[in-house]
This record gives sequence, C-alpha cells and structure tokens, in this order.
Amino acid sequence: MRKITFFISLCLIANISFAQDTEIQRKLKGFDKEMETILKNWNMPGVGIGIVKNGKLVFVKGYGYRDYEKKLPVTANTLFQIASNTKLFTSTAIGLLVNEGKLDWDKPIKTFVPTIQFYNNELNNTITIRDMLSHRTGVTRHDLIWYKSDFNRTELFEKLKYLEPVQPLRQGFLYNNLMYAASGHIINLIEGKTWESFVQERILQPLKMNNTFFSIADMKKQSDYFVPFNEKRDTNILYKIEYNTETDGLGPAGSIISNITDLSHWLIALMNKGIYDGKQVIPESVVNATKEPAIALHNYSLDQGFTEMLNPVYGMGREIYSYRGHQLVLHGGDLNGIHSQISYMPQDSIGVIVFVIGDHSISYNSILYNVYEHLLGMSVTPWSERGLINRDAAKKLGKEGREKATQGQVKNTKPSHPLSDYSGDFENPAYGIINIARKDTQMLFTLHHIQLPMHHVHYDRFDTKNDEEDGMYSLNFQTNPQGEIDRFVVSLDEGEVCFVKKADAALSTVETLTKYTGKYKIGTNTINIVLKNKNHLFVVGEPDLELIPYKPNIFKTKEFADFTIEFIIENGKVTALKQKDGSGEYEIKKDLSEK
Repeated sequence: MRKITFFISLCLIANISFAQDTEIQRKLKGFDKEMETILKNWNMPGVGIGIVKNGKLVFVKGYGYRDYEKKLPVTANTLFQIASNTKLFTSTAIGLLVNEGKLDWDKPIKTFVPTIQFYNNELNNTITIRDMLSHRTGVTRHDLIWYKSDFNRTELFEKLKYLEPVQPLRQGFLYNNLMYAASGHIINLIEGKTWESFVQERILQPLKMNNTFFSIADMKKQSDYFVPFNEKRDTNILYKIEYNTETDGLGPAGSIISNITDLSHWLIALMNKGIYDGKQVIPESVVNATKEPAIALHNYSLDQGFTEMLNPVYGMGREIYSYRGHQLVLHGGDLNGIHSQISYMPQDSIGVIVFVIGDHSISYNSILYNVYEHLLGMSVTPWSERGLINRDAAKKLGKEGREKATQGQVKNTKPSHPLSDYSGDFENPAYGIINIARKDTQMLFTLHHIQLPMHHVHYDRFDTKNDEEDGMYSLNFQTNPQGEIDRFVVSLDEGEVCFVKKADAALSTVETLTKYTGKYKIGTNTINIVLKNKNHLFVVGEPDLELIPYKPNIFKTKEFADFTIEFIIENGKVTALKQKDGSGEYEIKKDLSEK
C-alpha cells in the first residue's frame, strides 16, 4: 500500500511539474536537456524555476532535489531562504512609510530618527534612507559583525557609529547588509512594531503569501523545504551543511523564506504597478521609487568582453540593466548552500524565479539568462560554459595557493611571551569579542559562533585552521610599552581590525569608578578626576582626558600608550594616584578633606 501511495504521489508531482502553459513549453523546447547538462557540470544538488507571464504563474519545475540525501523533489511549494531578495521587501516597507509622510527618501534620516548615529557628524547630517537602501553611504560590508553572531537588531543599529566610511558619500556602490538591518529597525522605531510584523501585515497578507516565513524554525514546521548542500573543497563530493540560522538581527537584509508560488504573487504585483488580485497592495509610486536608479554599477561582465549586459544601475533593493536590448530588473540572494534570483522584464511582462542549492552562486545567472533567451526567441548564450572556465580556474588557483601556505613562514622562531599571555577576551566596538583560549596544548579562536583551532606561525603571529566554511584568520599580536600582550590586528571583511584585550568588567562599574573621583593636589594646583556618562572616568582639562580601564586600580589613555595612572589604595580608600611613563613615577596625593 505504501509503495502504491508513493507511486501515485510521484505521478502527481510529475503532473504539477509538466502541466504548464503550452506556449511556454514550446519556447522552452530543449531547455530540460540544457538543465541536465548544467546540473551535471556544476554538480548542483537541486534547482527550482518559476515563470510569471502576463500576471500569472505559468511554469514551475524542479531539477534535481530539494533534499539531495533523501532524493526529495523540488516543487512549487518548496520553501527556500531567499536571502538578499528580502531587501526589496524592506525597501518597499520603507516606501509605505514614505508614502504616509512618516519618512522621506531624500531628507537626512536623522530628521526622522534622532537616535541614529553614524561615524561622524557629516554623515549624521547627510545620510538619507535612499543612501542606506542603495548602498551608497561609503561604508563597506563588515559582514563578520553579524555572521554567526547573536547580536540583535538594536545592537547592530548601534554599531553603525563605529563604521568608518572608506569612500565619500554617494561616490560609489558598497554593498552593506547592516544598512538594511538598520532600516528594518527604523520601521520598528517609527511604527512601534517589528519589521517582521509590519511586512507580514502590510505586504505578505495582502499578497496572500501565506506560506512565507522569517525563520528556519518556522520553515521546519512545514513538510516541503530545501536542505543546503555544498561541494567539499577540492572534490566533487556533496555534503549537507547547517542552515544559517543567526538571521534575527540581520532579518531585514536577508531572513525571508518563501516558495515559488508565493513569490509569484510578489512578482505579479511588482509587474502590475503594485496591484494584486484587483487591489492596490503597493502604491505605484513606491514600486517606481525602488526601481529608480540611485547609483551606477561597474559592469564586470563587460570587463570580460561579454556585451550582453549593459548599463547596470542599482535602485533600492534591486538592480536594473539592459540584457540584449531588454530591460531586466533583478536581485540575487546568497547564503551558504542556497542562492536565489528574482527578476522580471517590465516591457515583456515576463518574470523568472530561480533557486539553486549548492555553493556556485554564479550558476543562477547562467540559468536565468538562458530562460529569458528561450522565452524571447533568442539564441542561447553559453553562460554556463563561460562560468565553468572561471570556476575551474578559481578551484585550481585556490588548491595550488593553499598548498603554499607555509612558504612565507620564518622558521625557528617562537612567541615573545608564554602562551597564557595570548589568552583572554579581545574586544572591538563594532565586531564584539574574539576569545583566545588554551585547551591543553591547543589554542582556540572564537568569534561569535565560529570556533577554530590556532597554531603558531612565527614571532607573535598565530593563524587559525583554514576552514572551508568559516575561513581562516591570521592574528598578529602586539606588545604594549609595558611589555605585555594587549592587542592584535586581524584582517576581517575589507580591512585590518584591531582588537584590544578587555579589562576586568569591574573596572567599568559606577561603584568601582566612583572611588577614584576627586581632587588630587600638586602644591596649589589641582587635578580633578570626574565620572561622565555613568561609567567613564576623565581627567578634567582642555580637552578632558579619558582614563581607559587596564588592570585593577590602573588606567591608560587613548592618547599615550606609554602612560599609566595607578590609584593607590590604603585601608580600602584611594589616597593618591601614581603617574608612570618612560621618564619616571610621580605620586600625587588625593585631597582627603573633600567629602
């Protein structure tokens, strides 16, 4: 009986897959054979494709499997992480607030959200929500702040002030997920409800996207969902990987999970001036605003001599360019083991949805372009073959390069300090804490939920294992003027980042710091030490000098690395401070007559 039921279900799946629009079927003649070759050449576990034409979902088909291990098919209802295709939902949600007069695309966002803080006042007074949504703030990605972290949306929002721009505002395209996370938090601040609730109520429900979710936990309550697989490095072996579940904080940039059926409703509305099922779900002005060019993009395809794609620009949550003379509006989405591409050609009333399971994100564009070429009656461009040349070259280069990893090592060197001195919590205000620990003879590196073994390379440099999912980190420890290991620099994202050894937490409490405050006398002169902002200790002057916790009763300053101030304790009370630097030690008594 079970075998019969299973056979019937397979027949139903086949019927769903092939009961398509006859004109589309005619135009896609030969496409199945092409997909068979693409799946084989790219070693893809599974692909899902949906086509929308003239306001209807007219084609859905799966190739390969949604679960490669269990050999389960891709269907119209298979749930996938859409990753960065979430961004257009966020920019559309922001557009609803603009339409209501609660925000403005082109006025400084601080006008509407006073609590937002960027790196400096120039940015505070200038950055708009359009800048944030079009990746033109001049601030680069910093993805390792959120990747595999537990930072919530409020914490990510507050980290914007630590992100120094690397180019002037509006002078170039620098993709930034954190700006989208912040935009979602702005919805919360203005509406008093979460980004998820707002998107659910104002977009998903009116579009009848009833099987669209925001978390892996909710996805797994359903029966039909994808399983991520990757290709084991330097082999063609496919293996199952973990879902990227740490998306709560970053949600507005990439947490939506949906299927081809639901996403067809979204595409239909976008292609029909915001109207779905006879109702104006999204104001036409919002649809147009998100599509309006905000920043020019570099045409990397043209650099390779490929002329099919011309004049790429970015709007807000989507890219627009000319593909062989037809306007194409699209956005990709990439997470470990899953990639998506949601697109449409406005003048041709055609939309295409592509999901690819695996780790070759370039392959989804190969499929996407070929689908459009079939539908438009064009010759098929050998995108897959072009991509394979680059993939194979990159694989070869990567393997050969990793085999030479030790060639730059200076032999027969040793660390300048005992290994225990390299342990502890090292902190950066944007990225948080990297913990270096010793477990028996092994050194361990932990950043968020990334944990990797470390080994000594030479002098004070330690490298982690080169992990094919989490990467490799090279830490160069530094000795302060006091002769102690107190920081390291490490390359993260697009730059070098400094992490400073974290002082005892008690040195930042109001109770501890208060006892150091007061007046310290040198003859008739007075040094006044005060507490500001609850838990920051300052020497009053022009300007005030902040004292940074270092060790029990000892502080340093940002300005002078060789300078420390030690507070002298007698009978539980501070009686003096001792300034130490290269020239000597200078003890200054506290005025104990003060109460």
